[in-house]
This record gives sequence, C-alpha cells and structure tokens, in this order.
Amino acid sequence: LMSGLTLSHRVCFVLAVLQLFSCCNGFSSILPNTGLSSRSMRLQSSGSDNTSVDDKPTKTKLSRPERKALQRKKKQQKSANQKRSQARAKYNLHSNAVSELTAESGPEDVLKAIKRAQNMHDHHDVRVIANFLLNECGEEFAYGYRGSLLARLAVAALHFGNHEVARRAITVRRLDHRPSMLPMESAAIIRGLLRTKNVTEAIDLLNDELKLPLEGTPLNTTENYELLKHRALSLGSITSRYFYESSPSQAVEACKMLAQMGPIVRDAKMQASFIDMPWLRIIRGAAQCESRRRNGEAIADEDSDIELPCNLIYAVLGAMTTFPSENDDRVFEALSNALVRRILFVTGAVTMAGCPPADRGEAVFIGRSNVGKSSLVNMVTNRKSLAYTSKRPGKTQQFNYFAVNDKPGREKEIKYGDVMDGEKDLDSFYIVDLPGFGFAKVPDQQRKEWADFMRDFLANRRTLKVVFHLVDGRHGPIDEDATIMKQVGESLPKNVAYVVVLTKADKNVKGPAKKKTGKVPINVLNSVRETMRESKVGNAPIIVTSAETKLGRDDIWRYLRIAAEA
Repeated sequence: LMSGLTLSHRVCFVLAVLQLFSCCNGFSSILPNTGLSSRSMRLQSSGSDNTSVDDKPTKTKLSRPERKALQRKKKQQKSANQKRSQARAKYNLHSNAVSELTAESGPEDVLKAIKRAQNMHDHHDVRVIANFLLNECGEEFAYGYRGSLLARLAVAALHFGNHEVARRAITVRRLDHRPSMLPMESAAIIRGLLRTKNVTEAIDLLNDELKLPLEGTPLNTTENYELLKHRALSLGSITSRYFYESSPSQAVEACKMLAQMGPIVRDAKMQASFIDMPWLRIIRGAAQCESRRRNGEAIADEDSDIELPCNLIYAVLGAMTTFPSENDDRVFEALSNALVRRILFVTGAVTMAGCPPADRGEAVFIGRSNVGKSSLVNMVTNRKSLAYTSKRPGKTQQFNYFAVNDKPGREKEIKYGDVMDGEKDLDSFYIVDLPGFGFAKVPDQQRKEWADFMRDFLANRRTLKVVFHLVDGRHGPIDEDATIMKQVGESLPKNVAYVVVLTKADKNVKGPAKKKTGKVPINVLNSVRETMRESKVGNAPIIVTSAETKLGRDDIWRYLRIAAEA
C-alpha cells in the first residue's frame, strides 16, 4: 500500500495511524516506550504541498489603545513599587532598638527613638523623626498623643541646637494640638529655648501657652494648679537667665512679673513645696549680675524705662515676699550674703554730735532690754557676733552704728586714721542698735539721758528711714513699749517707716519644726494692736520673728531696703 507513496506521504500516513491509536486510548501505553516527545513529533512537511502539522495556537493581536493602556498600567505599578521602596528608606534610623518608623510604629517607638537621638546628639534621626511625625502622622495619631511627641521632639532638638526642627515641631503643635497642650510640656520647651539663649522666643511662648487664668476662674483646680506652677517656674528660669546674661533691666522686669503673680498663687492656697521655686539659683544669678554691674560690665538697657534698684537682689526679694515661703536657710543665707557683703562697727554714739556723718540711710532697732535686738541684727545680717549678745539685760549702752557695704578698707580709716581710696556702694546704709530700756540695770540719770537722746534722734536725724520697734512676742507690750510707741507717734516724721517686730515667736511653740517656725498668741497680738491704737501708730505693720528659726527675715529686709535706697 505504501510502496507507491513518497517519503512525505508515508510520514503523514504513519502519523495518522498513531493519532488513531491515541484516540482509542492505546497510544498512552506505547508512547512512553518510544522515547519520543510531542514536540519531536511535530513535523512539517516539506516539498510541493507545504502542509503544516504545527498545532500551536495563534496569539490574539491587541489594538493600539489596548497596548497603550497595558503600558500605562505597568508603568504605574513600577512607580508605586519605587515609592514604597523610597518610603521605607526615608524613615530609617540609626538606632538598633527602633531601626525604622512605619505606619505600624506606635508612640512608644517614637518616644524611644527621640530619647536615643537626644542622648546621642543624632541630627539625622531627629530630622527623620520630625518628617515622620509631621508628614506621615495625622492629628489623631496615637489618640492625640502626637502633640506630646512634638513637644518632646522640640526639647530634644533644642538640646543640641537644632533650631529648625524645634521650630517646626513647636509651630505644628501650637496649630494642631492647642486644646491638648500640657503646661508641663510648654515649660520644658521654654527651658530648652533658654538653654539655647532664645529668651525672646521663650517669653513669647510663655505669654501664649502659659497665660494666667481668667479673672473669676476658680483657682483651686488641678488644671489651674499645674498652669500656675509651670508659669511660675518658667518665669523663674527666664529671670535667672537674664541675670546670668548680665541683662539687669530685663531681669528686673521679669521679677516684677513674678511679684504680680505671687498674690494669685497665695489666693490659690498653693504650698511652697508644691511650686518649688528656684530662688537660690535666681539669687546667685542676681548677685553675679550685681557684681558685674558694680564693675561696669552689666549696664542697664537705655531703651527700657525700668528703674533698677540700688541692688538687684532687692528685685528678687520683692518677688520672693509675694510667694509662699518655706523659710529655707540656704536661700536666706544667700540673700543676706548678697545684700550684706561687708559690715563693720563704726562708732558708738551717746549724743547727736557723736553720730557719723549723715551721708546714707539709717535703720534703727529699738526696744526694751532683753527683747532680742542684738540677736535679731545678727540673724538679719547672717553674722554670728556682729552685735554682742548677753544674758544680762542692758549690755548695749550706746547708739551702736554698723556700716553695711561701706567702701573696702573703711575699717583701717576707723582704727588707724588711714585715708582709703574708693567710695561706698550704692546700697550702703547704717544699722543702728539702740540701748534697751526697762530691765537695764543703769542709773536713772543715764536712763533719762538715753530717753532724751532718742527723742532728739527720732525727731531730727534727717537720714533716718525706718524704725524697728521690737516687742517680746511671748508677753506683749509693757509700759516701756507703750512709752516708745507714744514717743514715736508724737515725734517721728511721716516719711520714716515705723515697724513693730514681735520677737521670740519660737518660744510659743513646743519643739518648732521647719514648717512651724513660730507663732504669737492671739491675746498678745490683740494687746499689741490696742497699744498701737492708743499711741496713734495703729497703721504700722507688724512682723513676727524668731532669731532661732530665722522667721521673718525676709520681711525685715523689705524695710531695710528703704534705708539702702535712701
């Protein structure tokens, strides 16, 4: 049958037979044994008939719009993949603990990254964290915790002087998270600005984010407590920064802001321990600035209308006395040492002619014997034995003059008659310790001479600025006290301050603690006020003091300032 066929026809015949077998399920059993593949069995006839045996399906040709759409889709997918890759690289950090910030990162991760960047001064990580918080996180991130993270980021950036990141964080926090801003966070940013000497920006932030509560608003709330506390602390930081930068005019203005705030703090019944004002740091800064001022290195701002006190410490004292006090010994020792840099005994006068030249203000301490005048003078000046104390009443028997902040070397002029160059300081004044009356064991003639001298002194000493009348806080006024009050009411000029000082307040308390430094019985206080009214000095202020517990020393200095500025 196949003898008359050509080779190509024979091949086609064989393939047809094989295909027939495959249809009858017989080919599957013999095909594996042939060693042939379906691909090898696809043959194309050659020769004159051009018959094709390839069963490959024909591809459908796409139209031009379809091809362009497919190309655009592939291009978009490629661009999206590149952006995702870039985004992952954009928020990579140097930290091993938090190597990158992603959409799954929580506030704990961000805070940990901020702390690490601050400690390591890592500018790169700070910038990356800022971009993550500002560009990738919305206001609702971490249930609104984004504002706190921005505040923490600003503090970290300011810690090593990255002002660009800090300003961006502060601005976005102020715009997006004002209702949730915490006073503690604002105070931390202010301290960071002060460390980088951006005092003006710190004041602007203080006035914007830490405003005083509106008038009529209840002050005894947790929210207002925190606001007042952190505003006071921020003002204290601003004040000390001005002092340390030798800007006396701005520092005094900040002290006035503190003095205005003090009564509000007292009205809120806030404790000194809760606020914990940095008075010690402020006093040390003021003392340093005052020293530079005396040397001509710190000059008042010519464009400012702030009048500087004779000693910058008095500006701090004016603010301190408006705030609740803890009666801290370290604070008042620093205060006394800054106000009394030098003090020495000048002379003891028994007549008006024996008094030193009236070239500065004078503060007089007067009272009956054994009332504690010398002890009080020593306490106020922070000296142990400036004025001699004795258990025997009447030890002081002349008008003892002590010069405060006189020119250096003045003691040589007094002892040896040498002439020393220089001038007294601007805040120089005299403290005058007068003899005691009542229990002093002196002849009646001498007692009368003292009384006449005191009357003449009170009426005619033109540099006299303040009189401290000491009364025993345990027993109240006696006849001698009433006599002094009457004499003061009759002869003391109106421009001289008269202050009643109740001493030995610690004796009225059993085992006085630091928080309970002394008190005066109500009957004693009523007796003092009644005697004052009868002597026509009823409007005079009353100060409770104790030389043992140092109670009342700040109030004493408020009036000594009058003599210093005369």
